[in-house]
Amino acid sequence: MRFEDLYGRYQSRSLSCEEAAELLNMSVSTFYRMRRRYEEEGVEGLADRRLGKVSARRAPVDEVMRVLSLFETRYFDFTVKHFHEKLLEHGIHRSYTWTKKVLQGSGLVKKAPRRGAHRRKRARRPLRGMMLHQDGSSHEWVKGCLWDLIVTMDDATNEVYSGFFVEEEGSMSSFTGLRVVMEKNGLFCTLYTDRASHYFYTPEAGGKVDKTKLTQVGRALQQLGIEHIAAYSPQARGRSERMFETLQNRLPQELRVAGITSMEEANRFLKEVYWPRHNQRFAVGPEEQGTAFTFWVGEGLEDILSVQENRTVSNDNTVRYKGKVLQIPEDRHRYHYVKVKVRVHEYPDGTLAVFHGPRKLAHYEANGDLVHPTARTETPGDHGGNDAVSRHLQRGMRGGVPLASAAPQHDSVTSVN
Repeated sequence: MRFEDLYGRYQSRSLSCEEAAELLNMSVSTFYRMRRRYEEEGVEGLADRRLGKVSARRAPVDEVMRVLSLFETRYFDFTVKHFHEKLLEHGIHRSYTWTKKVLQGSGLVKKAPRRGAHRRKRARRPLRGMMLHQDGSSHEWVKGCLWDLIVTMDDATNEVYSGFFVEEEGSMSSFTGLRVVMEKNGLFCTLYTDRASHYFYTPEAGGKVDKTKLTQVGRALQQLGIEHIAAYSPQARGRSERMFETLQNRLPQELRVAGITSMEEANRFLKEVYWPRHNQRFAVGPEEQGTAFTFWVGEGLEDILSVQENRTVSNDNTVRYKGKVLQIPEDRHRYHYVKVKVRVHEYPDGTLAVFHGPRKLAHYEANGDLVHPTARTETPGDHGGNDAVSRHLQRGMRGGVPLASAAPQHDSVTSVN
């Protein structure tokens, strides 16, 4: 009826073709085509001739059924986006929108609720190594197994440098993640974390952190010259929160499809398979070329990234630490160490060491047994790590100026685990 009215006004020359097309919200060529069909067939000629016809781009029924079958039997716990990526491995090259509509139309996937209020995203750091995020997520990553996933990622690129499963998040897991990053890339500028007890002391629940009373992680970062920033809300660390949301929607399914049930297998899968794929899929390029990473100059990276506690040597030249009795061996530098203040280092692998100032007096197995002196050199420069990596790190510079010796100097720090 709208077309008939405007066509009549066009015939009476009160409207031009352009004006009639504009009022009908169509192009001039479309108005010409519909005018011709109306003149030849009447009102019936205005009907959309595509109605009742199958689209030439419509997917075959067997292809649709195959997609639904794959989702129901193999990928039932995948997100639509993740499932769409997996379809490529099965030779199905359909768009994400098509996949989502097929799953929603069959009732296998519900439509997502409307998003909340708009929030402005914090700008990324322009260079790699300017800021790193470290956080843990407790989740049922494997059926029946509640593990903590510890991830260290770059703010500038979203690249995950370190990620592994542990039974419980704490100082040791943080040290392990930091050491992996530093040995591969060097020292970075800033670490952004939540206010967990192994990162910060918080005198009042929900209040400001105490930056004068350092935890073991805080002490290590201060020795390395790395700024430590506390996040006061989940929104403040939204980048890592969104990353964990992605991991919780993808990683358990990948582990299930791979048939992985143990933590050892899962950590091997993360290192060899998952993280390379994840970074290729989700990492972005930095705003500026170059890097803010600098190599660590000095010795003792392993000792800095360890839990350190002070002890007083007993009359029998032993030190007691967490139920273990650590015997200090004879030393040509002193007759004994009775009543001397020493420092016990506990490493992430469970081994121990006793230091007097910068000197390492002895190294111990996790059960407290003394490692034979010939099996481990006791000079200050030895810390039991990879020699090639150690030499590689020592060749670097920190801001063009050699850093001080890595011998720990913070004797006042006590255990926070």
